[in-house]
This record gives sequence, C-alpha cells and structure tokens, in this order.
Amino acid sequence: MKTLSVIIPCYNEGENVRDLYNELMKQAPFFSEHDIQFEIIYVDDGSSDDTVSEVRKLAAEDAHVHLLSFSRNFGKEAAIYAGLRRASGDYTALMDCDLQDPPSLLPEMYETLIREKCDSVGTRRVSRKGEPPIRSFFARRFYHLINLMSKTEIVDGARDYRLMTKRFVDAVLSLAEYNRFSKGIFSWVGFETKWLEYENIERRKGETKWSFWKLFAYAVEGIIGFSTAPLSFAAFLGVIFCILALILIIVTIVRKIVFGDPTSGWPSLVCIISLISGVQLFCMGIIGQYLAKTYMEVKHRPMFIIKDEL
Repeated sequence: MKTLSVIIPCYNEGENVRDLYNELMKQAPFFSEHDIQFEIIYVDDGSSDDTVSEVRKLAAEDAHVHLLSFSRNFGKEAAIYAGLRRASGDYTALMDCDLQDPPSLLPEMYETLIREKCDSVGTRRVSRKGEPPIRSFFARRFYHLINLMSKTEIVDGARDYRLMTKRFVDAVLSLAEYNRFSKGIFSWVGFETKWLEYENIERRKGETKWSFWKLFAYAVEGIIGFSTAPLSFAAFLGVIFCILALILIIVTIVRKIVFGDPTSGWPSLVCIISLISGVQLFCMGIIGQYLAKTYMEVKHRPMFIIKDEL
C-alpha cells in the first residue's frame, strides 16, 4: 500500500485535535479503495494547553498517529518544515488543525493530482466570509503588492492546505533557509500546481492565533523573503531627495542674492529637514530588515528543537 502523510501544525488546538482526526477518518474509506493508508503527523508548536495529551490519547488508539513536540514555540513555518522532514508518505498533505481546511476536499485533491498528472494541488478561498473587513482588505492588498514586487507569483487567497507528491516535497525541503515563507517557497520550486476553490469556513472551536500584527509581520517576511524591490525603492527615494536638495540649495542661493534675507523660510527648512530625516530612517529600516534576515541565516541556528517524539 502507498501512504498519505497528513501534516498538522498545532498551537493550543487541544479542543480541535480529535475533531480533525474524526473528519480525516471519514475520508479513510476512499483512500483504502485506492490502496492508500494514512500517516497523521501532529506537530505541536510549543502549546501550553492539552494539545500534546490529546494527541497522545489518539496515538494510543491508532498507531498511524504520530507526534512531534517542540521545546518551545518556534512558529508555524518551523512546524511545517519539521512535518515535511518527518513525512515518509508517497503523498503529503498539509492542513491546519482548526478545521478551516476541510478534510472532505482530500479525495477531490487526490483525484485531481492523479488525473492532471501534476505534483501539487493547492487550495484557495474565494471568499473571506466571517473575517473582519479590515483584515480581508489588507490581505487582498498584500497579495496584490507582493505579486507586483516579486517574480514569484502567489495566488490570492492561497492556503497552506495542499496535497503534494514526494518529489515536490523533496524540492521544498531542499530550500533549508531559516527565514521561511511557505506560500512563496511552494510557488518558487515550480512544478505544475492545480488549484481548488472553496468558500471560507470559520474555525469550529477556539480562537485564531493570528492577530493583525502577527499577520502584518508575516506579510513583511514574505515580501522581504521573495523580493528585493524595497531596497530598490529606498535607493530611488534617495536619488529623488538628493535632486530636491540640490534644487533647494540653488533656490536658497538665488533668494539670498536677490532678497538678501538669510533668516526667512526657516519653518519650511525645518519641515524639509524633518521629512528628509524621516525618509532616511525609513530607508535604513528597510535595509536593516534585510541585514537582520541575513544575520539570522548566517548563524545557522536550527529552525526547531524537538522535545518529544511519538
């Protein structure tokens, strides 16, 4: 029999662990008909609730359930990478634990993978029903912005939920960078990907762990990881303000010669200096972000530390 590895990153999802398992088991008969068995890998990202104990209960009942538990919270990207490294299946599925990625799509994803002879079947939401309007607005603007700035296309509404072949997973794992943005990596490695669309599903239990500012930081991570356009933008601003400064110097000299008034215009001068200083600090901040990412890469620290494995 072939094996389908299902990777499930978890962070304080104790109340959803069993519900997701039950939903996955409803799809088991379909895969059994195709001589495919499940391997379910829960990756605990340093949860502080009963996530680990709930997974242990499942593992005691079903030998196909596995657990990777981090020593602390390393982030979802680290959990995804750890799960992909641990997966041994002929096919690998990645999904969230909050049931917003419906397991009922797995049979259709598998059939699409086989029928279209592709290496990856991704999913994207066609609506953001249930999300705060301001969050939906900025999410759409992020996809628009990153596709303008990066050569790596990222589909609007794309989820991490996808089904992949072994060679696709191996290609993703070959990118062992510390600062990871999986949506971009999945696109960058190439191969043919088919997309399935579905309506947004609200989480069944618990609350989202992604605040607005966490999502904002994640978006910045994606832009910096897959585009150098911000650096070009900073350089462009520098050239523009150098030209403006030269024009202002000429205007100041002419004004002094014609009117002989050295003190007039100091309020506007203060405003201009403040503006230019602000732009300089902004550009230095952009460069600092790239330097920070480079600094973390050259340290070669592990992306995660396993505390327990079952």
